Amino acid sequence: MPKPGKLHRAALLLTKRFAPKGVILLYHRVAELLSDPQLLCVTPQHFAEQVEVLRQVGHPTSLRQLALALRDGWLPRWGVAVTFDDGYADNLHNARPLLERYGIPGTVFVASGSLDESREFWWDELDRLLLQPGTVPGTLHLTINGSIRHWELGAAVRYTEDAAREHRRWNVLEQVDPTPRQEIYRSLCRCLRPLPVEERRKVLEDVRRWAGADPACRTTHRPLSVAEVTRLVRGELIDVGAHTVNHPVLSSLPAGEQRREIRTSKAHLEDILGRPVASFAYPYGTRSDYTEETMAIVRESGFACACSNVPDAIWKDADGFQLPRIVIRDWDGEEFARRLTGWLRG
Repeated sequence: MPKPGKLHRAALLLTKRFAPKGVILLYHRVAELLSDPQLLCVTPQHFAEQVEVLRQVGHPTSLRQLALALRDGWLPRWGVAVTFDDGYADNLHNARPLLERYGIPGTVFVASGSLDESREFWWDELDRLLLQPGTVPGTLHLTINGSIRHWELGAAVRYTEDAAREHRRWNVLEQVDPTPRQEIYRSLCRCLRPLPVEERRKVLEDVRRWAGADPACRTTHRPLSVAEVTRLVRGELIDVGAHTVNHPVLSSLPAGEQRREIRTSKAHLEDILGRPVASFAYPYGTRSDYTEETMAIVRESGFACACSNVPDAIWKDADGFQLPRIVIRDWDGEEFARRLTGWLRG
């Protein structure tokens, strides 16, 4: 006979399985690129298939509506909210028309310091300097956070168009680095992620100087402009949320700097849009990237909800200031439908 403890756990699992729940989907980009080492892109074709599936399988709702329902102690059954992080220009030019076609609301979390910037996000700049065709010196020396780092490129000094095409599907989740360029990219991503903004920019400038490259921003990788943010929200289908100013790891900053990043981003976006910005997303968003203190600052700053990057469904007892989200990859409609059905009904 099963023990009472096991029966209780089984009852809880069964209750949870059939309880109303929803999901928040986390996208970054809708684009097709030569390389995507961070797995941020969903191609326009696959995104079109995915939003069509959303209409068939789930109940598309806005993040704002989901957060309001959660606050009132209920959830729309199989509610699905679409969100984007960072604020790439393709959110306006590629994603928004498809969301409009199917009448699906979305929220774009914008790192406000990137608006009207003539440089790429730091992970994209590393891709441009290291993983695109070209020739660089054979040795790279960098001082990072007081430590000297050293890499040898060997035969990867010259990176041809053929080599770039051969390795275009490599990404940071791969176990093997096919050339020293991928190894350096991976190492620098680990090093730069927790650095203060100015230190990170200095390291990027050193890498740029070593590569003999200018700081130009590729049109395929540019962030939104101020004018594009205002276009993004026309018609009320798309909302804009805050994502700090400089996209730091908030847990690595003192409380005062966290507060400046969070509140300045909110104020800047509200000034641009002329309306309140009610939602926030923690940069990177894993549980180690923000703290209880961070969540308290977000609440005190006047946000109604905040999103993490912790994969799970939304239940009616979810914490509105660390809402879980599921990262969406470049799946075709069939694969996306299988996964979405599992998240909503599993």
